[in-house]
Amino acid sequence: MKLGVLVSGRGSNLQALIDAIESGKLPCSISIVISDREKAYALERCKRHNVPYAVIKRKDFSSQEAFEEEMIKALGDVDLVVLAGFMRILSAHFISAFPMKIINIHPSLTPAFWGKSAQKQALEYGSKITGCTVHFVTEELDRGPVIVQACVPVLPDDTEETLSERILAYEHRILPQAVRWICEGRVKVNGRNVVVESAMYGTLPVNPQLEVF
Repeated sequence: MKLGVLVSGRGSNLQALIDAIESGKLPCSISIVISDREKAYALERCKRHNVPYAVIKRKDFSSQEAFEEEMIKALGDVDLVVLAGFMRILSAHFISAFPMKIINIHPSLTPAFWGKSAQKQALEYGSKITGCTVHFVTEELDRGPVIVQACVPVLPDDTEETLSERILAYEHRILPQAVRWICEGRVKVNGRNVVVESAMYGTLPVNPQLEVF
């Protein structure tokens, strides 16, 4: 399976995917990484690991559709598009080019806390548990069918930064895991319900779905 990865920032989730591929845990390859920011640190990771990349900036195009068309062209025939810290909302035009072939990692337990600063939202709401979610991308922001989630406790002295870092550690586990399940053809979607064939649902230990990573 060939992946296309969209990034905007430091690319730590991209690094998690690269590490999983290089260690043999993830049976796929990254065909291209696309960044909408030329100074994104994720591009340095691409250089270190010889991963093909392109910089496609929104300001260089007259419209959102033209910007997305260039990304669609660059992605080519990838089997799965992974949003790994891509900080732009994609339109229906882009999503329709890869129907149910785009996944995103979001730092909350959706359907709670959509959009930006989900960690800050959890703190302000007074949540005791938050976490992260890998979901399919639909036209509804951060509300696509859930593939896997990980729970993270909110501690009394947490700041947005400390909570974000603890959540990020779980993002690095569940994103490669979700990609592996998809690569293995184990992810079945029925409306909003996603089932992973042969996953250890409802068994100990805690976080039973984190089979490999």
